[in-house]
Amino acid sequence: MNIINIEHISKIYGEKTIYDDASFGIQQGDKIGIIGINGTGKSTLLKMVAGAETPDEGQIIRQNGLKTAYLPQNPVFPDGADIRSYAFENGDGEDWQVESNLMELGITEFDRKIRHLSGGQKRRVVLAKTLAQDFDVLLLDEPTNHLDGEMIGWLEEYLRNYRGTILMVTHDRYFLDRVTNRILEISHGKMYGYDADYSGFLELKAAREEMELASERKRQSILRMELEWAKRGCRARTTKQRARLERLEALKNGKAPQADQTVELDSVETRMGKKTIELHHVSKSCGEKKILDDYSYIVLKNQRLGIIGPNGCGKSTVMKMLAGLEKPDTGEIDIGETIRIGYFAQEERHMDDSQRVIDYVKDIAEYITTRDGKISATMLLERFLFTPDMQYAPVGKLSGGEKRRLYLLGVLAENANVLLIDEPGNNLDIPTLTILEDYLNSFAGIVIAVSHDRYFLDNIADRILELDGNGHVTQYEGGYTDYLEAKKKRGAGSENRAAARKIKMESSASAEKSDREKGKKDNSEKAGKDWKQSQPQKLKFSYKEQREYETIDEDIAAMEKELERIGRQIGENATNSAKLKELFEEQEKVQTALDEKMERWVYLNDLADRINAQK
Repeated sequence: MNIINIEHISKIYGEKTIYDDASFGIQQGDKIGIIGINGTGKSTLLKMVAGAETPDEGQIIRQNGLKTAYLPQNPVFPDGADIRSYAFENGDGEDWQVESNLMELGITEFDRKIRHLSGGQKRRVVLAKTLAQDFDVLLLDEPTNHLDGEMIGWLEEYLRNYRGTILMVTHDRYFLDRVTNRILEISHGKMYGYDADYSGFLELKAAREEMELASERKRQSILRMELEWAKRGCRARTTKQRARLERLEALKNGKAPQADQTVELDSVETRMGKKTIELHHVSKSCGEKKILDDYSYIVLKNQRLGIIGPNGCGKSTVMKMLAGLEKPDTGEIDIGETIRIGYFAQEERHMDDSQRVIDYVKDIAEYITTRDGKISATMLLERFLFTPDMQYAPVGKLSGGEKRRLYLLGVLAENANVLLIDEPGNNLDIPTLTILEDYLNSFAGIVIAVSHDRYFLDNIADRILELDGNGHVTQYEGGYTDYLEAKKKRGAGSENRAAARKIKMESSASAEKSDREKGKKDNSEKAGKDWKQSQPQKLKFSYKEQREYETIDEDIAAMEKELERIGRQIGENATNSAKLKELFEEQEKVQTALDEKMERWVYLNDLADRINAQK
């Protein structure tokens, strides 16, 4: 049973249509992730469900007595408020729950003024207050923005265990996979629901789009036939002929599926000399917080570095030092003469809301060099999904995500050979993040990124530098998942070594006593045993292996046929999300079994070759 019904809503901002007769139902226990490019109305939908905005047409019907809690993307704080007055006195939650949440999120100084907090600290205060309220439906707009890995993990666990309903906008793809059971896609003013997490959504969306294209191809084919019939001079004399002409008119009025637009990026190689960026004995502190302590590092050509660490450890300060915006306390940062740095900061540079979008880009460069040659600012804006109407509109008309995309465009237009990227996941939509990842992987230069987006780091980083907040930096090879594995092994290794030392100390005395009591081994018995072990063992199939070897080719062929059958059924059920999910699960199961069978085939055939070589 639906607890919230979104019925035929329409919404227009200026000349831009956000929703066009869109409908969707939300059930008790749904954990829904909202996906769509910036400017499609994700935040607007949350505001309408929360009751802060209303649709121009249609309605949103809520179950009687339904209580909602809403975490906005950009909360507004009272002038002069401190943490205590904002979090404890202005909400309807229990004070003990607010305090518990604040402590879990690392906020302990309740008398600090809100204006003195970092972006991440402000976010955690609002999150702690929101989660302490009494609610049936939780509305979250970018809940992971400004949170570090540990805090994201805590929030993930909280939401996974929460039994109520969640509707959230987030660009953290791992977060979506671990928390959601439904995806709501907003595209071209319409809403599309998928009963899946983010990974399942990608498969179901591809199937939906393929089905739409197949239907469009069929419509075009029938339309051509009907037009040929009409050209032959038919007259609408009979009821049958009139019906056929009406069908022709309906076919002509049919709309082709609109493909999602994606940002187009390509880079051009800029010459880079031998010297890149070198840090020599760099130390930096902010107040009592030590960020770097006598740290040295040489950035290699084309290296991809991911910088991580807890909130407040100084990651953004490090980026500002690399960009030349801050100086180290001691030591030196040496930048090569050929290095051109593009800096995508966590907080975008000031934008004049009255300036036209096209003029913002022209102030950076009239023409931009790409692999295809020079392109104009207008063409670059079009590649970044800014339509001609948007290009001549003032910057102030853009959504937060669109401003972030415009800022990214400006940085990439500088034709840098070193990109410093600080928290790209803040306000960039998933499609743009995906394109940015592809761009960075083909970028002919150095990339240094600060990010809490684990998916992003897995895709772009080949080395992780972890700041601990005490001036120390630890290096890990690979992406974020590799970092987690290495850290887990390192922790397990130190625990095991400590346990081994303890066991060794406790057992040394008893071991010596045991050796004395047992005496010496019988040398002749040992010699005989060693001789037996040294004899080569003759290879042969066991009975089970022999039977498996004889039938494995037929088994593999049968599995391959089964995969073909499932593939056909997926094509036939492209619009049935429940059936598709079942088929994709079956496909994955058969594919896993086939992979295992192929590995077994390699082993058995290798063993057969070695057995034959003995003969």
